[in-house]
Amino acid sequence: MNYSEYDRDLVGYGANPPDPKWPNGARIALNFVINVEEGSEASIQDGEGFTETQLTEAYGRPPLEGRDLAGESMFEFGSRVGFWRLLRLFQERELPLTMFACALALERTPNIADAIRTSGADVCSHGWRWAKHFEMSLEEERDQIAKAFQSLETSTGQRPMGWYCRYGPSVNTRRLLVEHGGFLYDSDYYGDELPFWRTVDGQPHLIIPYSLTNNDGKMVGWMGTGDDWFTFIRDAFDMLYVEGATHPKMMSVGLHNRVIGHPARAMGLKRFLDYVMAKPDVWITRRIDIANHWVETHPYDGRGLNEEG
Repeated sequence: MNYSEYDRDLVGYGANPPDPKWPNGARIALNFVINVEEGSEASIQDGEGFTETQLTEAYGRPPLEGRDLAGESMFEFGSRVGFWRLLRLFQERELPLTMFACALALERTPNIADAIRTSGADVCSHGWRWAKHFEMSLEEERDQIAKAFQSLETSTGQRPMGWYCRYGPSVNTRRLLVEHGGFLYDSDYYGDELPFWRTVDGQPHLIIPYSLTNNDGKMVGWMGTGDDWFTFIRDAFDMLYVEGATHPKMMSVGLHNRVIGHPARAMGLKRFLDYVMAKPDVWITRRIDIANHWVETHPYDGRGLNEEG
């Protein structure tokens, strides 16, 4: 193997991560993400030939021949009920949050698009649809990125400053984001707890890592309760909070309307929101605010790993 062509960074910040200098000396930057996906998933009506049931109560069962009306309705719960329950929990506490929004989902739920427009939440593009970017041709992926960007700006009244693929990126995704322009960061990375820079085709590009661990997807496919999830996510927060006395980090919490939007699971989220609000030195913030803070406090210095097309 020619290791000079090995483009993975297994080292990162190592034992000496930078001080992020979060506002007011916060120990932790905590970002909540609502994934708005319902209506953009694979379906018979949209030509995929099957009904998506991932992250629903039907996850793991064999696909049906023809439309799976039960599976469809499990997604519909997210847009009809779950989104509004989650939004209320945050608005009642005046807490900021980020929307990972699939563009087609918002075109099909203009009431949710309008709520996002007035909510103060920032929008990160979750793609045009629930799509496997790693299976797309270069031209198809370029078109999908552009279509999602324009649609979300129209639906929400704000440009999506971030990007996050549903099933994971292709080897071209990051380069195409930089080529398109308008994106400050992407979150197609799970390997760190702090933002970092990359050099992509000679241009600076910021990575804001995401988490599938601190995520309500943990409650699908096993008999977990709201208390189980609360305990798990609280322990993650507590570990980072203790470490934050000397090494502050960020924590992303991923939420899905059709998962944690159900009443018994939402109680776990309610407990966690009240728990972190009672702690001092916690910066609960939007993803775009973390990105802007990093740009200002830790500007690009040209040393990011090169990612070339």
